[in-house]
Amino acid sequence: MAAAVSLISASAQEAKYKWDVGVAAGMSGYIGDANGGFPFRHPGAAVSVLGRYNFNTRLALRAQAGLQTISGNTADMDNVLPGNAQYKFNTSVFDFGVKGEFNFFPYGIGETYKRLRRCTPYATVGIGVAVGGSKGNRAAAFALPLGVGVKYKLSERCNLGAEWAFTKTFSDKIDSKELTDLYLIKSSFIKNTDWLSTLTVSITYEFGERCEVCNRKD
Repeated sequence: MAAAVSLISASAQEAKYKWDVGVAAGMSGYIGDANGGFPFRHPGAAVSVLGRYNFNTRLALRAQAGLQTISGNTADMDNVLPGNAQYKFNTSVFDFGVKGEFNFFPYGIGETYKRLRRCTPYATVGIGVAVGGSKGNRAAAFALPLGVGVKYKLSERCNLGAEWAFTKTFSDKIDSKELTDLYLIKSSFIKNTDWLSTLTVSITYEFGERCEVCNRKD
């Protein structure tokens, strides 16, 4: 793994700008006790702010904080709950994560010899925290966000992006306390936990130009 990262870093061009910041908005979804199938069966809204440090044209580190609404209804499911019980919920989830990004092509606008691409698909994975719940019963959980997307340079500093992300939360209480262990199967750190999903569009602006040729006198 380390050798692969070193090879990618060596083959990448230095990014012209160190930082970019922006906003993202779109649709949110959920998979859990009240929705076991398509995550956007009950679509909600997702908004976030993000900041990114660009190591080079292939690798970046992103910090992101967001808010999304999720909902579900067990009446839509084929499974029968103990006692034929039915539950539905609607709540908001706050999340924060730090993610690594890998661009499949050297990303940027520049001279032809640099082989930069104005558009590139990318993959992202990281760690984070999600806080959710309903009726005053909030729960915080460790989260594992991962996703895929595509970036396009509108101009030298402006970027347009689209991303589909999944976040595994290591808790069964992010949707609602009432939906914990519906099937009388205790959740664990890995099994029977809530998943969040977002489909968003983002726009960011780059700044912090790197000095390509620095002539310094001490």
